[in-house]
Amino acid sequence: MKILHIDSSIMGDASISRQLSAEIVKQLQQKHGADINIEHLDLAQQQIPHLSSEILMGQNAEQSALGEQLIQQYLDADVVVVGAAMYNFGLASTLKAWIDRISVAGRTFKYTEQGPVGLAGEKKVYIASSRGGVYGENSPVDYQEGFLKAVFNFTGVNDIEIIRAEGVNMGPDMKAQALASAQSRIQAI
Repeated sequence: MKILHIDSSIMGDASISRQLSAEIVKQLQQKHGADINIEHLDLAQQQIPHLSSEILMGQNAEQSALGEQLIQQYLDADVVVVGAAMYNFGLASTLKAWIDRISVAGRTFKYTEQGPVGLAGEKKVYIASSRGGVYGENSPVDYQEGFLKAVFNFTGVNDIEIIRAEGVNMGPDMKAQALASAQSRIQAI
């Protein structure tokens, strides 16, 4: 089993989404044993340049090679674990840069007469979502989880599980409750 573990939080060791994504990977290792290959992509450390016309048009060989590497990592993964902290109602711009690089017509999706078709194959995605406030599942100001689900669905991935810790900046009791709830969901994987 190949796991692509992506972290995007800028908070380092203080990051809740990083803590949760690491625990998801650990749980998968315990469940599936030694037959696991893990690639960790830390978007706070290995920043991916944001999409530009030069990158989009393939006019930079180095960036084209990086884009191909990111696409292949994504396509090769059986499981994708994404640590996604909410920043200003959305996701980290570094995670958006990764999304822009893997969302490539003819590679992860194609357009047909009936509309777009995802090409990323059957895989499982776990999103470790952390939020300082409480937004709920269908909040009109949540541009994080819905966007991530839409992107993965667009590339053909429909098996998506969100493990959420929200309200983590609303006091120690709320944080403890949010973490306990997320831990319980992780243990059930």
